[in-house]
Formats: sequence, structure tokens, C-alpha cells
Amino acid sequence: MDLQVKGKVTQILEAQSGEGKNGPWKKQDFILETQGKYGKKICITHWGDKIDQFNVQEGEELTVFIDIQSREYKGNWYTDVKAWKVERGEEGAPSQEAPFNDQEPTIDMSDMDHDVPF
Repeated sequence: MDLQVKGKVTQILEAQSGEGKNGPWKKQDFILETQGKYGKKICITHWGDKIDQFNVQEGEELTVFIDIQSREYKGNWYTDVKAWKVERGEEGAPSQEAPFNDQEPTIDMSDMDHDVPF
């Protein structure tokens, strides 16, 4: 399932790289803050060529199309929020080709009411 989230880039973290069983990899995280009464900060990762392709800059208003995936490692679960498409501002100038389907669910984080202590 593909989702999208809108917000402002508040921080770009340092790129990371390494060598895996499938060869070299590179990723970079950025923090997107949603708007609304209780804005949320979301750490989003983009991988490989998408780092240069998206060219995300601090202070930009973006719509980020994401995949959410969890995996288990030694009894602990880890969740990734991965960007696969980015649109900028009101013009919606995409930085990647259109998605596989035309129906994409949207998460409006500003309307969520959480009782979580963090």
C-alpha cells in the first residue's frame, strides 16, 4: 500500500553508506514536520539514486509518497518509512515518474488523536 504525507522539511541528516550482500548502498534521512494543531515529525529515508533525484532541501514544503515496512531482527522489530516519490509545493512538480496506480491513500497526520506518552 502506498501512502503520502505532506509537510515541511525541518532537518536533513547526514548520508550513510556501506557494503551489503548485494553490493554498495547509500541512504539519507530527512525529517518532515506535518502541519496542524498537533504537527508530527516523521523521519523519512530515501535510498541510492533517489537522494540526488529528489534533492530534498531544508525548509521545502513537500508531499512525500511513502512505503512503510517493518522487519524483525533478533527478536526486535524495526520500521522504515521509505520515500519513493516527492512533489514540491502547490505546483506538484513530481521528481519521479507517476506511480503504478492512480489510487493512493492519504494519511492526514494532523487529525490523529494519540494517547501515546511520546
